This record gives sequence, C-alpha cells and structure tokens, in this order.
Amino acid sequence: MSDPVNQFAETIRNAADAKRPLHIRGGGSKDFYGNAPSGELLDVSAYSGIIDYEPTELVITARAGTPLTEIEAAMRDKGQMLGFEPPHFAESATLGGCIATGLSGPRRPYTGSARDFVLGMRILDGRGADLKFGGQVMKNVAGYDVSRLLTGSLGTLGVILEVSLKALPLPPVEMTICRLHTKEEALALMNEWAGQPLPITGTCHVEKRLYVRLAGAAPAVKAAAGKLGGEVIDNAAEFWRDIRDQRDVFFSSDTPLWRLSLKSTTPHLADLPGMQLHEWGGALRWLKSDADAKTIRAAARSGDGHATLFRGGSSNSGSSVFHPLPEVMMQLQRKVKRAMDPAGILNPGRMYPGL
Repeated sequence: MSDPVNQFAETIRNAADAKRPLHIRGGGSKDFYGNAPSGELLDVSAYSGIIDYEPTELVITARAGTPLTEIEAAMRDKGQMLGFEPPHFAESATLGGCIATGLSGPRRPYTGSARDFVLGMRILDGRGADLKFGGQVMKNVAGYDVSRLLTGSLGTLGVILEVSLKALPLPPVEMTICRLHTKEEALALMNEWAGQPLPITGTCHVEKRLYVRLAGAAPAVKAAAGKLGGEVIDNAAEFWRDIRDQRDVFFSSDTPLWRLSLKSTTPHLADLPGMQLHEWGGALRWLKSDADAKTIRAAARSGDGHATLFRGGSSNSGSSVFHPLPEVMMQLQRKVKRAMDPAGILNPGRMYPGL
C-alpha cells in the first residue's frame, strides 16, 4: 500500500504546477467556517491514528485525520484532557480540523487557546515539501514558532499531517452553578470574579441566566461555590458540551451568527439588534442578528475587538467573513502565504480574498 503522505505530496505538486486550487478537508465538521471552500478536494481524513502518547510527559501526538473523540477517549482513560476544550460541531471532527481552525471552547480564557497547547507539527507546504516544526517538549524555542503560526490558518499555509499537543490532568471535581442576572450584572460579576483566586473554568450568560463552572480540588470547589452562591446544575457536562458545540437552543436559528471578540470589560452592546450570548468572562459575545456587517463591526471596534461572521449569511452585504485587516497586516499575510504556498493553491480565499 502506498504511503498516503506521498500521495498527498504528489497531488500538491501537480496542483502547484497546474495552478489548480485544492480544498483541504478532513472530517468536514467545520466546512461552514470561513469563506466558502473551492478547488479540487484533497481529503486527508484517512491519515489517522494516535502516533505516541506519554501521559507521564503530558504530551500526545496524532495524525491529522484522527477523530477528536478517539483522542479524547484515550486521554480520558489516563485522567487527562485537551485543556482548550475544542469544539466538535459533529462526530466527524478531526484533530487536523481542530488545529486548522484554531477554535477553543469554554475553558479557553482560564487554561489557554488551541495555539497555546501546540508543541509541534508536521505539514506539507504548497510545494509538497514534508516539513516538521517544534517537537514534543514544553520548552522548544529553536527557530520560528511556525506550528503556532499554522494554528488557525485554515489550511492556507500547509496541509497539517501530524500534531503534538500538551495535555492537562482532568480536574478531580467539577461543579456548575447558575444565578439569575441581567447581561449588565453578569458582565460586572464575571470581571469582578476574574480578579479573585476562584477555580473558574467556564462562564456563560444566556436568557438571564449566568452559568459558572468551577473545577479543581473538592475543598476549593466547595468553598468557591459557597462564596458565589446560586443553584447547582445537575446536567452540567451536557450543558457545556451544548454550548461548546452550539447545540444549545440559542444557536438553533437560521439567523446569521456573529462571533465578537472584545475586551471583557466592554459594556453590553445593547444597541445591536438581535440576541446575545456571553462567554469567556465577557470577552466572547455570540450575536444572532440580521444587522449589516458594517454596523456589527463598528460595535466590535468600539470594544477594541473584531467580529467574525461565524455561520450563515455569507453574502451579508457582500462582506468578508473575517474582520478586515489593516493594510500593513494584509501585506504581512501575503508575504507569509507566498513563502509557504508560492502557487497559491492551498485553500485559496478561505480566510481572506487573494490569500
């Protein structure tokens, strides 16, 4: 049987020679994210399996096509987890798609983002060259940190083959409490609690309810719950999965869904039409709205942030899915793209037109 990596590399080289775009795809669970994919399909889902897992070293290495469910099950058996709580959105979610999109779940502001957990990566660049960056150790400072550059690049810089990730121990105890608050009250409380030594690993405000997840040693969780007060939620694990994977009723709509990344201290954007769900201590605001992109992005800029059209309405006022970059940043993006993908064939336009 031929090596799939060699097959991928040959496909890339042929496409580069013919200037033929390639649509890089794993499980397809995040096809909706970013600008619409185009080009000949390069399916990498078959390149699957855990290569190495050293629980004592808190490091796991797996191929890009490996289902997230397989990785998380193996880690759970050893009392460990992916600390950035990656969204799945579907059972078909793979490690490659997880890292290519760079998305993180409710735990992100308290433990770090997907990029923070990437230790090393093996890729094929736009020439079909087999490249390795980083390694399998926590401290790796040799050369440029290309692995983290590739995280969140949506396959526009290279085809991810293998990824090494830092693991975290599962918390001994978790508890979620719920309190009734307005959005203004919830934002004030979340920012107040962020400055206190509380074992918070998730916050979410939706439909006048503020949910707070506590995790850690039993005495610390119990003490924090007593201090914060509120009703203890029985189905907490399911609730946070529904938020992470957007199965909560808030997300069940065809209305365009915007992802606003802001300073956590930004007041509630009450002038924006539509419904909002607040996460990450107020730093992540989900907005369901038919408002035009200019209005929404102006509001995001007022909070020193940016707005991404996450789902639906891709032709909304002809706007780009991602928040437009300043020209200086676009020039830098173009230089990086040319260096990694000279022929411009890897997921062209998936992030920004012309890239």
